[in-house]
Amino acid sequence: MIVRRPVPSTGVSRSVRRDDILSSTATPAPPLAPATALGPTGTAADPTPYWPGREVAVGGATLHVRETPGPAHETAVYVHGLGGSSNNWTELAGALSGRCRGLAVDLPGFGRTPPPASGDYRPAAHAATLTAYLDDLRRRGSGPVHLLGNSLGGAVSLLAAAARPDLVRTLTLVSPAMPDLRPLPSRLGGRRAALALLPFLGAGARAEQDARTPRERLARTMALCHADPHRVGDRAFAMAAEEAEERAALAWAPEALHHSFLGLLGTWLSPAPHSLWAAAAQVSVPTLVVWGELDRLVGVYRASRTAAALPAGRLLRLPDVGHVAQIERPHTVARAVLGLVDAAADGSWPGAAPDPVPARADAVPHRWRPRLPLGVARTGARGAVLV
Repeated sequence: MIVRRPVPSTGVSRSVRRDDILSSTATPAPPLAPATALGPTGTAADPTPYWPGREVAVGGATLHVRETPGPAHETAVYVHGLGGSSNNWTELAGALSGRCRGLAVDLPGFGRTPPPASGDYRPAAHAATLTAYLDDLRRRGSGPVHLLGNSLGGAVSLLAAAARPDLVRTLTLVSPAMPDLRPLPSRLGGRRAALALLPFLGAGARAEQDARTPRERLARTMALCHADPHRVGDRAFAMAAEEAEERAALAWAPEALHHSFLGLLGTWLSPAPHSLWAAAAQVSVPTLVVWGELDRLVGVYRASRTAAALPAGRLLRLPDVGHVAQIERPHTVARAVLGLVDAAADGSWPGAAPDPVPARADAVPHRWRPRLPLGVARTGARGAVLV
């Protein structure tokens, strides 16, 4: 039995002020719903247990999906980032549960979802699986969903929304993995982690990474993804460590991580007609972009361009937040998501296309071949950027 606690927030306990939000200079800050509209969540010291999950057959794939109870007439679908899982949305799904039920998917090869039979981990392949799942929801009576994606999941959600706007009512992108090819070792977890990507020269660094325990790798990942990892409470870390140990026991997990990273990198190197920027321009649904000012993985300098590339995009920049705003500041993000939902419903969200034309059921924008910079190794998953 899951006991949900009516407490204000995970992370820092303080009210949200407009001073805490940095809007784009090009567009006003998106509306925030009142805090009273939010459902209960846990705290850093006493987090909400992970929501229960089940296996869902979608075409030739079987997805593990965690469900958060809520009103059946509206549905939110959550898509995690590289190295993450459906559990990354636990608190945000709870905060939104007063307005909609939540369905958090484990992408193929992540969490508890087995790897794809095709071995294809490119964002376009993940987007095709996600689109098939959304199409299945529609056949079962669900209307267009509120789609939320973080990092890699943001890129995947963007592709799905571009291909099938008829399946998506609103789109929320939390630090989406837009192209950011800055060669900064800090983004990889330090110089040794960056060295691990190199063939031959990186063999020693890869051996060091493989020797770390799942808990040690998790601590390093949190230090990279969170603005302040010390805000993660002991209980929350223990829950995440248990999941990390479960994943470490899966033989296919390193391959899924590494090849998803290579597939994402391939999209970053794609020319303009096949890039994520081109896909963003095709997204007609109301879209909220959320970015932490202290994101070490995909720089906040990409935030304004991302929001501007989306025909109906608006930007929320959050100070003192890193790469996983939905974990670090779930209440602020939830209020912004509900503001988006309400504005889309009453027609006040600017730039939204009123009547998106349904695309073909099998449509996914472009096909990419993952290409790598000269000299980057294809072996060793431990040094991949977690985005």
